[in-house]
Amino acid sequence: MIVIAVVVHAGKTFGGGLNELRKVLVEAGHGKPLWYEVSKSRNAPKAVHRAVNEGAELVFVWGGDGMVQLCIDALSGSEVPIAILPAGTGNLLATSLGIPKDVAKAVDIGLNGTRRKLDLGVMNGERFAAMAGTGFDAIMVGDTDSAEKEKLGRMAYFRSSLKAMRAKGVRMRIRLDDEVWFAGKASCVLIGNIGTVTGGLEVFAEASPSDGQLDLGVITAKNAWQWLRVFSEMAMGRNDESHLIEKARGKRIDVKLKRRRRYELDGGVRPRTKRLKVRIEAGAITVCVPAPAAP
Repeated sequence: MIVIAVVVHAGKTFGGGLNELRKVLVEAGHGKPLWYEVSKSRNAPKAVHRAVNEGAELVFVWGGDGMVQLCIDALSGSEVPIAILPAGTGNLLATSLGIPKDVAKAVDIGLNGTRRKLDLGVMNGERFAAMAGTGFDAIMVGDTDSAEKEKLGRMAYFRSSLKAMRAKGVRMRIRLDDEVWFAGKASCVLIGNIGTVTGGLEVFAEASPSDGQLDLGVITAKNAWQWLRVFSEMAMGRNDESHLIEKARGKRIDVKLKRRRRYELDGGVRPRTKRLKVRIEAGAITVCVPAPAAP
């Protein structure tokens, strides 16, 4: 029987909580996994490295997108698979991969599902699996209170999204695969390894976490009304027709900003910077996903 580890964000929960998780693991024959609980997601990489050093052959991660991102960054390049237990608010990667917010089903996927190699984006030296960017998304995520997220779920983002809509754009120059692709003022730069953002809005229809490319989007909305138009076009699946959105795909992205801005990776906000250097790292992580349906 394989050695499994469980890395838990103690402040997150879903379903029957950790009691249900322990019960499901016992029933599956894993009553004594390597077990690590952290109070802050930033402490998770240390726990992941310890788990691998202690012989873990599969790492379950209980938490939200930020927790998963940090654990994936720590496991990247190893042969140890990660199994996601989606206990966050957005759970973008888990949802994209078809991992349900159900403890028993998520555990079963980890133990009996398919192992899939996924690409990762690398932004300023740190890996992400779902989305990263600066502007609207970083403002919205960074200004949302953690307690409100626990209480209100996705609705907690509403107030901060209004603030983000009013934020001024920044002049920037973007090189895509060594060619200048965009030069001007924009209110959001979004780089996706998957296609859907919080709320189920599809931004990149052709995105895949295993195609060796990253999807790049720049939004030039200047006010709340234009942002509402952007969201409406996304909801209707018409963002390819929008004059407020420019999109492309590539392997290397270099964003130079006129002034410093915060950026985010999979829902985790990072300090202000004037440059984002991004590249694809193909097949860098193994993730447990649902087994294909029988024909």
